[in-house]
Amino acid sequence: MISSRPTSQQLLDKMWQCIRQKDYQQAIASCDQLTRTYPDFAPGWYAANHLAQLIKQPDTALYTIERALKLEPGNRDWQLQRAGCLIWQGNTSSAQKALNRLRREITALDTPHSAQLMQLAFLYSRLDMYKEAQDLYMKLIELEPQTGSHWYNLAAAQRFSGQTTQAEANLDQAISLDGKNYAAYALRSDLRKQTPQSNHVVGLEKLLDQGIKSPVDKIQICYTLAKELEDIGKHAKSYSVLHQGADLRRKHMNYSPETDLQTMVTIKDAFNNNIFDGRIHGHPDKSPIFIIGLPRTGTTLVERILGSHSKIFAAGELNNFNSQIMKQIALMNGNQQLSGSQLVYKTTELNFQKLGEDYVASTRPQTGLTPHFVDKMPLNFLYAGLIHLALPNARIIHLTRHPMDTGYAIYKRLFQDAYPWSYDLSEIAGYYLAYRRLMDHWLNVMPGVIYEVAYEDLVHAIEPEARKLVKYCGLDWEPQCARFHENKAVSTTASASQVRQPVYQSSVNRWKDYQQQLSPLKQKLRDSGIVVD
Repeated sequence: MISSRPTSQQLLDKMWQCIRQKDYQQAIASCDQLTRTYPDFAPGWYAANHLAQLIKQPDTALYTIERALKLEPGNRDWQLQRAGCLIWQGNTSSAQKALNRLRREITALDTPHSAQLMQLAFLYSRLDMYKEAQDLYMKLIELEPQTGSHWYNLAAAQRFSGQTTQAEANLDQAISLDGKNYAAYALRSDLRKQTPQSNHVVGLEKLLDQGIKSPVDKIQICYTLAKELEDIGKHAKSYSVLHQGADLRRKHMNYSPETDLQTMVTIKDAFNNNIFDGRIHGHPDKSPIFIIGLPRTGTTLVERILGSHSKIFAAGELNNFNSQIMKQIALMNGNQQLSGSQLVYKTTELNFQKLGEDYVASTRPQTGLTPHFVDKMPLNFLYAGLIHLALPNARIIHLTRHPMDTGYAIYKRLFQDAYPWSYDLSEIAGYYLAYRRLMDHWLNVMPGVIYEVAYEDLVHAIEPEARKLVKYCGLDWEPQCARFHENKAVSTTASASQVRQPVYQSSVNRWKDYQQQLSPLKQKLRDSGIVVD
C-alpha cells in the first residue's frame, strides 16, 4: 500500500497552525519536514524565517529569508524582511545598502505600496536614520493625508532629531484625525515643559472622564496628565492621577520582584574576590565606555556630554553585552533550561576574552568611526564585574542620584517593557536597596575600576564635572562637551527632549513636592540605613 505524501501547502498550513498555537517544537518539526521535502517552495522558507524570529535565532532568520529570495528575488516584502534581519544581526552597513536600494525602487513606482513605505521608514528608524524616515513618512502623508498614524510617526522621528516645534504641530494633526491615538497625547506632552498658559490638561481630563476602555490606553493618559499637572505646579492632583495609573499598570503585570532581588544576591556571591585575582585576561580593546546605574539618574546627560567629544561615538542603550553573554551560554549549555541562580554561576565560566571580542565586534561598524564609543544601558550595572573581566581597559561610569529623587523619577515614568518594579513604591525601594548593595560590592571587589559621578554635582557644576569625565576617559578637553545641548546627534531615550536644553537644576529635590505621598518609599529606605533627608 502506497501512502500519499503531504503536499507543500498542507505542511505549510500545519506549520502556521503550530505557530499560531505557540507550539514551537512542533512548528520546528513541521518546518524541517517542509524545507527538506520541498526545498524549492518559497513560502516554506518565508514561514521558516518567521519561526526563526519568534524563537530568536537571527542567523537562521537571515539564512531562511535569503533562501526564499533566491526563489522569488523580486519580492520586495521579503527584501524588507531581509534588511530587518541584517539589522538584527548588527550588520548595519549591509542593511543600510539594502534599504537605500529599496527606497529608490519603491519611491519610483507610480503608486508606492504604503505598507512597504511604512516598513521601510520603520527600518530606517531602527538605524537611527531619522532624516530618511521623515522623508518616507512625508511621502505617506502625501498619499494618505487623513491617516493619523502617519503624522504621529513623522512627529516621533522629528522628536528624536530635536525638531520639537514641528513635532508638536504634527501631533496636533494626528490627534485631530484620530482622537484615540493615545500615544500621540503622551508624546506631545513630553516634547516640552507645559505652562499655565499652554497645556493640554483640560482635554486630557476630559478623556479620562469620558472613560477609556483599554487599561493600556488609560494608563498612558494617566501618566500624561500627571506630567502636565506637575509641569504647571498642581502637585497633589498630579500625584493622585499618577498613582491611579501606576496601580493600574501594576495590577495588569505578572511580575515577582523576589526574582530580581535574589539574582543580585547571587551575583554578589558568584563574583567574589576570588574571580578578580588576576587569573582572567580579557580583551584589551580600549574603545568601550559604559555608563551604568538606575534609569532617570542622568545617564543620558553624561552620554550627551561624552558623545559631543570628537573622539567618542554615543551608541545609546545597547543590549549587545547581555546578548553576547546569552550566546555563549547557549553554546555551552544547548537548550537546557537553567534557573536564575544556575545562570548567574554559569556566567563565571565564560570565555571572558571571547566575550569582550564578540561584544566589540557586535557593535561594529556602527561604533568604529571614533576611537571610543558609549554604551549607556543602565542595567549593565548588573554586569559590571563581567564587563571588567571581559574588557579590563574599558571605562565604567556609574551615575548616582539622591535616593528619593531617583525613586520618584522612576515612579513617574511610564516605561515600555523594562523595569517592572517601577510601579509600586515598596518595590522601587526594595530594588533600590538591592542595587545599592550590588554597587557597593563592585566597588569593593574592583577598587579603582568604576568612576562615580553624582547627578547633583553634574547639574550644579557642569563644566568642571564634564572635564573630570573626559579626563577619566583619557582624552583631552573639548569645549563642546559642556555645550552638549547643541549636539545635533539623535537621541532615542526617554530624555530625548531634555537633552536639547542647557543643563537645569529644577529636578534636584523634586521629591520634596511629594513628601507625604512618598513617605512609604522614604520609610523603607530609612529603615535600611539609607540617608534620605
